[in-house]
Amino acid sequence: MDSRIQDQLVFEAHRKSTGATYLLWFFLGFLGAHRFYLGRKRTGIAQLLMAITLVGLVPLLVWWLVDAFLIPGMVREENMEVIRKLGDHGPSPADHRIATPPVEPPRKLDPRVEEIRELRRR
Repeated sequence: MDSRIQDQLVFEAHRKSTGATYLLWFFLGFLGAHRFYLGRKRTGIAQLLMAITLVGLVPLLVWWLVDAFLIPGMVREENMEVIRKLGDHGPSPADHRIATPPVEPPRKLDPRVEEIRELRRR
């Protein structure tokens, strides 16, 4: 399988959806489910603990409402992190034994991935 296609498949498999995040936020947001989905475990645990305590419910309500505006940025950051990890394929131990590594043509990814990379460079 071509490495370009493989990178696209890996990105699509790990890409986070804004719609799914909003569904989790709306129905399970007080438990921090949307934050767990986006890989933000520490703040997800904080929201979960605040939901358990009665004192934490008022600040949690404010946090829950603020998250409604932060979700698109959090999803974008998580997807950019996936793209960054795809681009950080470091050399394998076998590559150090080869005197001259083979030259590969530049990989073209899905236009959406290229657009996200371009936005990140700005």
